[in-house]
Amino acid sequence: MLDIKFVRENPEIVKENIKKKFQDNKLPLVDEVIELDKKSREAKQEADNLRGSRNKLSKQIGALMGQGKKDEAEEVKKQVAANAARLAELEKLEGESSEKVRTIMMTIPNIIDDSVPVGKDDSENVELEKFGEPFVPDFEVPYHTHIMEKLNGIDLDAAGKVAGNGFYYLMGDIARLHSAVISYARDFMIERGFTYCIPPFMIRSAVVDGVMSFAEMDAMMYKIEGEDLYLIGTSEHSMIGKYIDTIVQEDTLPHTLTSYSPCFRKEKGAHGIEERGVYRIHQFEKQEMIVICKPEDSMHWFHELWKNTVDLFRSMDIPVRTIECCSGDLADLKVKSYDVEAWSPRQKKYFEVGSCSNLGDAQARRLKIRVNGENGKYFAHTLNNTVVAPPRMLIAFLENNLNEDGSVRIPEVLRPYMGGKKVISVNN
Repeated sequence: MLDIKFVRENPEIVKENIKKKFQDNKLPLVDEVIELDKKSREAKQEADNLRGSRNKLSKQIGALMGQGKKDEAEEVKKQVAANAARLAELEKLEGESSEKVRTIMMTIPNIIDDSVPVGKDDSENVELEKFGEPFVPDFEVPYHTHIMEKLNGIDLDAAGKVAGNGFYYLMGDIARLHSAVISYARDFMIERGFTYCIPPFMIRSAVVDGVMSFAEMDAMMYKIEGEDLYLIGTSEHSMIGKYIDTIVQEDTLPHTLTSYSPCFRKEKGAHGIEERGVYRIHQFEKQEMIVICKPEDSMHWFHELWKNTVDLFRSMDIPVRTIECCSGDLADLKVKSYDVEAWSPRQKKYFEVGSCSNLGDAQARRLKIRVNGENGKYFAHTLNNTVVAPPRMLIAFLENNLNEDGSVRIPEVLRPYMGGKKVISVNN
C-alpha cells in the first residue's frame, strides 16, 4: 500500500505506474482517492477547530453564569449544542472517508522498480540467466507420478478417496527424500546465517489483509469456518505477520529468517496435463526465507535471497534459470520479482520452483512494521523467497536424477539425510 501523501504529491507517477501494469481500469481511483482524502482532511481540520472552540465556549458559559448573564449564557449553550451536532457529522464523515481512502489505497498497485521490464503478462517475462547445462537422456523420461509409482513412492488413488483431488500419499524412500530435501534446505539456510523458525500455520484476517491483495486471498486461502483464521498458503505470510504492529530497532536489522511449514491452497481454475500429479496441489510443504531490512538495503537482500535458491538447486545438480517478472505479471504489492525455474528433461523446458519478491514498504505499511532509526521512525522493507517447495521440487529432482532402469541417484549433499543411500532402487 502506498503512502497517501505520496499519491497526493505524485498523482502522475502513480497513474503511469498503473499504466505500466496494464490496469487502466484503476486510473480513476487516483483522482477519487485524492478527493476523498481532501474531504477527510478538511473534515478533520474542522472537527479539530470545533473541539478547540468547545473548551473556550464552556469557559465562556461559566463566566457568564458567574456574572448573572443567564440569557447570554443560554445563547452560547445553543452554539455549543450546534457545534456538537456538527462535530458528530464531521466525525462520521471523517471515518467514512478514511475507510474509503484505505479501501482504494489497498487496490492501487505499489510503485514498481525502474529496472522491471514492461509487459502485459507472463508471456513477456524476461530470461536473465541460466545455471547448469540442461540435459535430456537417451531414454524416455516418464511422467513424474509414474516414476514415483515404480518406486512404490506415491498413492494418489487412496488420497483421492480420503481427501479428494489435489492430495497425495508419499511413501517409503520418496517420502524420505521429500523430508531429506526439506531438512537439507533448512540446514543450508542456517549455514547462511538465517534463523530457523516454525511459524503458526493459521493467521488472522488482519495479517491476511496486510500481506496480500484481496484477489490473491480469494484465489488462495482456506477460511476456517466460524473463526477469524485462515490456513496459510505460504509461510512468509505468517513470518511477516510476526512483526505486525511492532517497532524494530534499526541497529538490529536486518532480520533474516528461514521457516518450515505445510501450506494449503485452493488452486482455483483448470490446469493443463503438466500440472496434474503433484505439480499443483492443495497441500504441500515448504522451506521459506524472509528478510526485514532498511529500505536502502532491500535490493541487496533481494539478490541475496534469489542467489540462495539458485545455489541450493545447483548443489543438487539441477539446472535452473532465472526469469524476471514483467510489470503486468507482478502482484500489486511487489516492487520487483524473479522466478527460479528448474529444468524438466521430460518436457524439455523449465518450470517454476520458486519466486523471489521485494515488496518495498507495502506490507510494512499495512501491518505497521516500523523501524526506530537515528532520524526517527520509518517503515521497514520486506522480502521473501522460496528456498524449496517439495513435492513440486521432487519433479525436477526425479527427472534430473533418473537412471534408465527407473532407479534414482541421490546427490552427495542429500545422502546424510537419506541414511547414506546413494540410489533409490526400483526393488525397494
